[in-house]
Amino acid sequence: MMQPVLSDDVARAVADGRPVVALESTIFSHLGLPSPANAQALDRCLAAIRDGGAIPALTAVIDGVARVGLYADEHPRILGPARKAAERDLAVAIVQAWELGATTVSASLALAAAAGVRVFATGGIGGVHRGAELTGDISADLDAIAHHPVVTVSAGAKAFLDLPRTLEYLETAGVPVLGWRHDDFPAFYTRSAGLPVPHRVETAGEVAAVLANRSRADTGVLVAVPIPEADALDADELDAVVADALAECAASGIVGAAVTPFVLGRIGAATEGRSVPANLALAENNARVAAEIAVAIAA
Repeated sequence: MMQPVLSDDVARAVADGRPVVALESTIFSHLGLPSPANAQALDRCLAAIRDGGAIPALTAVIDGVARVGLYADEHPRILGPARKAAERDLAVAIVQAWELGATTVSASLALAAAAGVRVFATGGIGGVHRGAELTGDISADLDAIAHHPVVTVSAGAKAFLDLPRTLEYLETAGVPVLGWRHDDFPAFYTRSAGLPVPHRVETAGEVAAVLANRSRADTGVLVAVPIPEADALDADELDAVVADALAECAASGIVGAAVTPFVLGRIGAATEGRSVPANLALAENNARVAAEIAVAIAA
């Protein structure tokens, strides 16, 4: 079985029961935000977690070694070219000694759970894609959330997904979905997808108690945190851009994993770059909330 290598500070914190927040590495690599925004996102997320009283634990596969917690001199490697590593790819990345495997949500959750880290912060999770009834295209993120005992803190899921079916999938899998001081399920760049969250929570202590009292020991919890209001994009504008981009995908035969970067690229172009500052703001905000939850769980 896979056993990740922990950095010294993460290993000490886990052993002592102190708060730790795991982070993915895809968002910080060339597969995620463009340079220099990726470096800014990394600095802001790390600072938010530390300021919140927790230890940040970047996840990645480096030179064939699964890692939870990286040292400062390794951060430049995360910012560069990488191969995307979902949970299904971790064993291959280790066996084939990938130089840099940038972890997705599913891989990060698997590594966090294996390391004994109980909280994970990301930008937004994947979900059920539109047309999944024909293509079967459902993100591995959902299965990972359902099968690893970790709290995932995200700004909901991206607007171009089938969000009603995404929430339905999570319900079927038995995942508690909690709205962080908010009644609606957020859609990444916007604060509401027009769908209610099953449950609203006001405090990190409530989240910690939900994790402790869930009926299945191996099931995670999803905390949906809306993007700060000042940084949100216009919902009507975004809906129009997404509709056009998805139509272009269908016409060009773009399917599967290629859909996400294509649509995000169209959103960035249509919003004249406003999506990047929004992404930075929501990632930092999620890291801040995750640290608060990690502190409550540790207490």
